[in-house]
Amino acid sequence: MFLQIGEIAEQIPEISLDQKCEVVDRIFKQNPHLHGVAVTENGVPMALIMRIRFYQSIGTLYGYTLYMGRAVELVMDKKPLLVDYRTPITEVSKLAMNRSDEHLYDYVLVTREDKLFGAVSVRDLLLNFAEIQALAASFLNPLTGLPGNLSINERLVKSLLQEQFSVLYIDLDHFKAYNDTYGFKEGDRMIQATAEILKHSALRADGFLGHIGGDDFIICLNHYRYEECCRDIIRQFEKTMQEFYHETHLAKRYVLTEARSGAVEEIPLVSISIAVVTSRWRRYDSIEALSGESARIKKKCKGIPGSICVDDTGILAGSAS
Repeated sequence: MFLQIGEIAEQIPEISLDQKCEVVDRIFKQNPHLHGVAVTENGVPMALIMRIRFYQSIGTLYGYTLYMGRAVELVMDKKPLLVDYRTPITEVSKLAMNRSDEHLYDYVLVTREDKLFGAVSVRDLLLNFAEIQALAASFLNPLTGLPGNLSINERLVKSLLQEQFSVLYIDLDHFKAYNDTYGFKEGDRMIQATAEILKHSALRADGFLGHIGGDDFIICLNHYRYEECCRDIIRQFEKTMQEFYHETHLAKRYVLTEARSGAVEEIPLVSISIAVVTSRWRRYDSIEALSGESARIKKKCKGIPGSICVDDTGILAGSAS
């Protein structure tokens, strides 16, 4: 898949500023599928002549006689969209679509070291843009729009190569009971609300946030300053969760749900657990080793009621107030 605009550029004919319109007419007639011609000076793009506007100009009653023997300057666009070879296709797509209706379907001229490299049609631009968007979507969790497992694994590999890192494995406790009581739609809404809380906290901590799936998230930091991040997450989560329960459940601090045995159980309200793995005390040579340590710490989290954060020293790094 192509990512840079230069990778999809195709060569188009070039003419100089002193050429006559009859030369352009000849080029278009010899190349019936060609949509445009570049006007250059020593290889530097100066203007663009699109087929449709060229023939609109000379197609008037006296147009052919008026233009054919005169300079191309009369019919050229002196301000075409110029982009460097390395410009991302996604960025060029936005620039192209922001042009006026008159120039919306003009070629995009691509330069390399300031010289004309080629041109890209809007059709090719949009086809490649759609492909990039489809690939990007495959990297994102559809519910939250956060990076999914492919991006998470890439980020974890990068973390393993760093001198300092902290990885926060985050999940919700008793979430199934909430889903069973309030329904999947409200459950999805809770996941999305949690994602928003984590976005803000990860941003403040200069971290990477990913959505592993379901009610499992991950934050990767390039430092050991995770405690305030954890406290902030728990504080905001506990506040936000008040909006997701009926007053009766909030007052009782539990919901009634049917267990697999068929018996009705009192299940605590949803809380959040954060298991923190760092590189302070040991080095990890694989993502699996990180996950194994996080599972050990998560088990400690689950044994403590309420929202909690436990790091790899066993110390509670944050708790609900």
